[in-house]
Amino acid sequence: MTATTADTEEKILDLAEALIRTNGYNGFSFRDIASGVGVKSSSVHYYFPTKADLGAKVARRYTDRFLVTLGDPDTPAVSADELVGKLHAEFATALGKDGQMCLCGVLAAESAGLPDAVVEEAKSFFDKTGDWLKRGLKKTAWGSAATEEDLHKQSLSVLAQLEGAMLIARVQGKPAWFNDLKPKISGSIA
Repeated sequence: MTATTADTEEKILDLAEALIRTNGYNGFSFRDIASGVGVKSSSVHYYFPTKADLGAKVARRYTDRFLVTLGDPDTPAVSADELVGKLHAEFATALGKDGQMCLCGVLAAESAGLPDAVVEEAKSFFDKTGDWLKRGLKKTAWGSAATEEDLHKQSLSVLAQLEGAMLIARVQGKPAWFNDLKPKISGSIA
């Protein structure tokens, strides 16, 4: 793949991500992508034969970047609340950067009408992010006394609270509210 080819593919992915986060998966077409990138619609199809291929790749890339930004949950050892704070901060950065929702939160909301490949990638975001949190929590004072089921439930609860807080902050047009809606670990001793 040449530099120009890679650049074009990245531009397509960047624009598709922005459009999904702004308008939802069904709120854009390949024509919109082509126009925004400055290529023909057939060029978009060259990189991504179907919209499902594009949506799945956008979600996979988003998940990979998000997890890289979070880093290794095993180092350094922190308290449960600090770990949740780190996750909250990454969601806050995404919301504060452009006032938009988490990409996979948008896809999850639309999942009933999405292609299976896109839904699977959205699920993967929540599975991997939940696993990241669960692994980190397990190493905290709170988590060392928790069962695997409690760790799993707490991780899902935190993700649900973060996504819900993003929805509320966005619909109210008050991104700063997100910081006031920071989840806490139930029964946290850390």
